Amino acid sequence: MKTLCFYFQVHQPMRLKKYRFFNMGRDHYYLDDVTNSAIMKKVAERCYLPMNALLLKLIEQNEGKFKVSFSITGLAMEQFRESAPEVLESFRKLADTGCVEFLAETYDHSLASLISEEEFAEQVRAHSDLMEKEFGKRPTAFRNTELIYSDGIGEMVAKMGFRTMLAEGAKHILGWKSPNFIYANAMDQRLRLLLRNYKLSDDIAFRFSDRGWDQWPLTVDKYLSWLTAEDVPGDAINLFMDYETFGEHQNADTGIFDFMAYLPSAALKTGELQFATVSEAAQAHQPVAVLSCPHAMSWADEERDITAWLGNELQNEAFNKLYALRDTVKALDNPGYNYVWNFMQTSDHFYYMATKWLSDGDVHSYFNPYDSSYEAFMNYMNVLSDYEIELGKKTCEKQRAEAGAGDAAKCAPSCDTATELLSKPAKSGKGKKSDGKPKKSAKKSGKKESLPA
Repeated sequence: MKTLCFYFQVHQPMRLKKYRFFNMGRDHYYLDDVTNSAIMKKVAERCYLPMNALLLKLIEQNEGKFKVSFSITGLAMEQFRESAPEVLESFRKLADTGCVEFLAETYDHSLASLISEEEFAEQVRAHSDLMEKEFGKRPTAFRNTELIYSDGIGEMVAKMGFRTMLAEGAKHILGWKSPNFIYANAMDQRLRLLLRNYKLSDDIAFRFSDRGWDQWPLTVDKYLSWLTAEDVPGDAINLFMDYETFGEHQNADTGIFDFMAYLPSAALKTGELQFATVSEAAQAHQPVAVLSCPHAMSWADEERDITAWLGNELQNEAFNKLYALRDTVKALDNPGYNYVWNFMQTSDHFYYMATKWLSDGDVHSYFNPYDSSYEAFMNYMNVLSDYEIELGKKTCEKQRAEAGAGDAAKCAPSCDTATELLSKPAKSGKGKKSDGKPKKSAKKSGKKESLPA
């Protein structure tokens, strides 16, 4: 019997406001709160709430035989609390069924695994803490940002204690092998790998409403015939996609919700398919081989590599300048500066700078709020430059305080007083009141409150 493993990614970035060169030195609030809130509320109404309600209904109707897995970024969770708390509550209801698994990932949906093992581990730990707090269970399986994976990244994940990880079933890595089996990491074979079947996943995620597709319309019966076909070998068919597929990328009027409403019971009736969470699928089947992946791959674009984020000079310059600040940020350890450091790492910022406009152009333009990659780069660098200046000032203040008034000569050269940055709670475990509860966000109607120095 084949195992069907549905996994959904939930993420919304903290979008930066239009930040001009002339804002530097005067304006230290970097986020576009209006746009972020509006998008979260829109996606909640069109996707998160109706789809969560449908999944809950399907789990109940199928008496727990229908199971799914999620990973939700820390930034998305923060926006749920602020703009759509009912979404967070609906996810808690799914968690209570025991049929939904929540995976670990980087808190900020970052590319940290490509540059800093220490930063990577810190973000994963913060995210796991958040998942345990919100849903009552610490994650045992891992999904890296955009399914970025390599042998080395897998080894780092295994060191963190995870025994299951998701990855892309890329042709250039698999060769003749099928993605529908469990594999093992080449450097630590204790780590089991579930590989995305990108064709069957993208049939739902991208091609479902494409009237030019030779298989349109996609019906449940047709889809099940593909899943159960004798020429589709394997133990586990992994269907991984963005959760926003439902209602956002594929509008409700395409029939996407009806498709999902009928699929579980029809699949179970075949007697050839069963559902499992990511961890259950990994434990149910033994690895058939070691997967060798010396260079990082992802689930993005035709190349399935990391060039969507680090494929041109703009992206690499921004990326390297950001991470050059890491030691200074960690030494300062100020809640406001930590928070900006966190959301500035989000991979979306670098994705907006992509200049890949060939076959992948429609995908990049759909997700890009900027008119050009150069506008995205300049806006990001303006914010980062102002942040760097204020970070230097704050570091100087701390050095002076530690040196003492009578020993100021040992401090860095004189500097202006730093301005406190935006008033947002730091991520899980930081920036909390004495009762352990997160600080309340600044009210929209008033001025932004400053974090304590």
